[in-house]
Amino acid sequence: MTTIYVDGIAYEVPEGRNLLQAVLSVGLNLEYFCWHPALNSVGACRQCAVMAYKDEESELAGRGKLVMACMTPATDGTRISIKALDAVAFRKSVIEWLMVNHPHDCPVCDEGGECHLQDMTYMTGHTYREYRFTKRTHRNQDLGPFINHEMNRCIACYRCVRFYRDFAGGDDLDVFGAHDHVYFGRREDGVLQSEFAGNLVEVCPTGVFTDKTAKHNYTRKWDMISAPSVCHHCSVGCNTIVNTRNGETRRVINRYNREVNGYFLCDRGRFGYDFMNSGRLVREARVEGRVVSSEEGVARAAELIERGRVLGIGSPRASLEGNFAVRQLVGPENFCSGMDQTEHVIASRVLEIFRHGPVRAASLHDIEQSDSVLVLGEDLTNTAPMMDYAVRQAARNQPIREAVKTVGVVWLENAIREQIQDQTGPVFVATPAFCKLDAIARQTFRGAPDEIALLGFAVAHELDPKAPHVKGLPESMQKLAASIAQDLREAERPAVITGSSLRTPAIVEAAASVANALQGLGRSVGLAVALSECNSLGAAFCDGMGWDEAVKAVEEKGIDTLVVLENGLFRRADTLSVEQLLAKTAHLIVLDHLESATTPRASILLPVAPYAAAGGTLINSEGRAQRFFQALPPQETSPPESWRWVRDIMERLGREEAGRWHNLDDINRAACTGLTKIGSAIEPAPEATYRVVHQRIPRAPHRYSGRTAEMADRTVHEAKPPVDVDTPLAFSMEGYQGRPPSPALIPFFWSPGWNSVQATTKYQQEAGGHLRGGDPGVRLLKPKQGVRPAYASEIPVTHTPKAGEWLAVPLYHIYGSEPMSAASPPVATLVPEPYVLMNADDVGGMQAEAGAIVRVKLGDEERELPVVMSPSLPRGLVGIPVGIAGSWALVVPQKVTVAPGETA
Repeated sequence: MTTIYVDGIAYEVPEGRNLLQAVLSVGLNLEYFCWHPALNSVGACRQCAVMAYKDEESELAGRGKLVMACMTPATDGTRISIKALDAVAFRKSVIEWLMVNHPHDCPVCDEGGECHLQDMTYMTGHTYREYRFTKRTHRNQDLGPFINHEMNRCIACYRCVRFYRDFAGGDDLDVFGAHDHVYFGRREDGVLQSEFAGNLVEVCPTGVFTDKTAKHNYTRKWDMISAPSVCHHCSVGCNTIVNTRNGETRRVINRYNREVNGYFLCDRGRFGYDFMNSGRLVREARVEGRVVSSEEGVARAAELIERGRVLGIGSPRASLEGNFAVRQLVGPENFCSGMDQTEHVIASRVLEIFRHGPVRAASLHDIEQSDSVLVLGEDLTNTAPMMDYAVRQAARNQPIREAVKTVGVVWLENAIREQIQDQTGPVFVATPAFCKLDAIARQTFRGAPDEIALLGFAVAHELDPKAPHVKGLPESMQKLAASIAQDLREAERPAVITGSSLRTPAIVEAAASVANALQGLGRSVGLAVALSECNSLGAAFCDGMGWDEAVKAVEEKGIDTLVVLENGLFRRADTLSVEQLLAKTAHLIVLDHLESATTPRASILLPVAPYAAAGGTLINSEGRAQRFFQALPPQETSPPESWRWVRDIMERLGREEAGRWHNLDDINRAACTGLTKIGSAIEPAPEATYRVVHQRIPRAPHRYSGRTAEMADRTVHEAKPPVDVDTPLAFSMEGYQGRPPSPALIPFFWSPGWNSVQATTKYQQEAGGHLRGGDPGVRLLKPKQGVRPAYASEIPVTHTPKAGEWLAVPLYHIYGSEPMSAASPPVATLVPEPYVLMNADDVGGMQAEAGAIVRVKLGDEERELPVVMSPSLPRGLVGIPVGIAGSWALVVPQKVTVAPGETA
């Protein structure tokens, strides 16, 4: 620790920090703009000026000099003053000239009420404008469906372009111009191409970049109900805050969790929420297509279950509580995880690897701290975007480590950038086709899924000769494996990343073998596995059957009734397989919130609350159990969570167990103690009885003023807020107004004088560090000590394509492959048209060209689609996008026939 003196008071701060980070960490207020804990220091705005003194004598005499706190190291014995008159006057003058061209539009600005510029302006005392001349103006750009651009509000802090280009890897946003004519935007109008562009909304300290999806249904920031939540659009489990108003979800913003997503979200997680406001929601109970009351729906479902033979199909996108409830309803022996067979096998195997193996499940923060990364078989940009972002940060670590030897500190961003230029650390990417991480990769490999697995096994053998030897590898692959192994061996904190997207268990086994070999060498290695959906690992904890096993059980046990939980069956298998299964069962009971190809087939359809209107627990791909909370206040017509439907059915069947499930805590405890792979109760968040000074924690800020206005079209009487029986949160502004002691219960970040997201600092142990009280979530999977590395014994056979024969491989798109976000209208505008991807030589061999229509037969389904040529996809492979309308919902590597289409 280091001792610094601020206005005569001594403070202990961690070593290696700059003065701005240090003073913010000890709870002091100091104005700033260009600095951000995740972006380091550039000294662009000159707003954080303080008076620095040589020693105590100089301070007493008032002999000091102005320095920028963000550019000055907090060395032991440093003496500064924030309150010195010269420093105060300087900071006020900086604000004054920054505001010269800023429009006077706070009352109509989308950022109004949570604007960092507003906060800093008032903090300096600059409350009156003296400039009376014509202001500089800019033309705004159309940046796509997510981001609104209002360039006239810019103060040239450079945060946007630094984040976008230097940290997120984008290249289509830049800064143009000179002196006071500086413009931040694209070379021309158009959709921002980065998958992380939505973070500009929170990175920008003013209202230049704002949320266009929220603008279309605007609400003042202090008039929204908020709740802590978890992203439901992939398996990473990013922490979010959901904002609602008048029965609608208005926006999703980042909720800081240092171990998971830190300060940022991907655009799918940020903007994919709008499906909850769409017409595709299931809103009423239906029996044989007829709208019925909830009571009748429960009665009819109970009747079918009581007299039939039932199989339950859970879901990797439903909560742990929902899956457990269905499992208890039908019995563990009649429960299917709801995943397709290969995803089920992979998720179950990942669970075993992390439960019994010596390797740590890597969090996003672990990946960011890595200095060498191997990505096996996963297009992270499209399947787990925030892992992509983490790898981009990891790629900086090795060059930065060398640059620090010259620069001296890690936080001087411009000096570090000058040293490292375009250098990146050892990142290796093995995928069937091009992916965006190729831009930072030291080496890439293109091959069929089994070839990718073989490369991984070869790397493991190079690291540890005890690992199985891969015979017959081409010389080029053997050299690549040796090169990768050498860089991983030299790293201090290597990371191995894989996933289930290619539906090839051997790839996961290969990645685990590499991680085990590195662990055996004494490296601090992390293994990350990107699974398909938000609770894939949670579904694996429920220990059910996979899809193929469920189909077999229907035949063998004479199942006549299916109970399907929040699952689109046609995404889990080919259409023929699903149709055959439904034909063999007389009754289909579906509980879901989103209309799909499955819901019209239901004998009984029960509406389920979407995640903004529900609470529950998700287990992300690293085994972190996290609680999401209800943000939408319940109304008389609001559907309940799925587990409540199941509880009511079980009670009607006379099952005493369900009678003990009074609230979310009860069902959570039952699930955690009832599932042997969890084994004991966990507490991902405080129970419903938790209070702070005998008060609940309000979901609305103390400035909340709009409940009466919200209902003005119906009544002028303010109704009593609904009581939440599941959580310690209140659906109002009444309650404990301070910082919640439990970080899992933070509904918004706010502190006196800090109305923007920069208030996050007030909730942290130090600026940019862990939250006070610890980061939310409970890690269920920890590495076993003293366990020897274990290696897979089954090595796949190399794929050798024959003339006129192709192997289908799945391709994913961040917009379109995930069903819930694809139903969000803004996201839907970016979903690509269906296509097939082929090697140029393969296309030429069919006497076709790019854009030509080809006839593709995958399994029993045939479609005519335009062909896109790829120089990176190896010959003999056909890339098929997954989940896009007009393509296939599920693609498993298998032989496929391709021929010129009839409409070619």
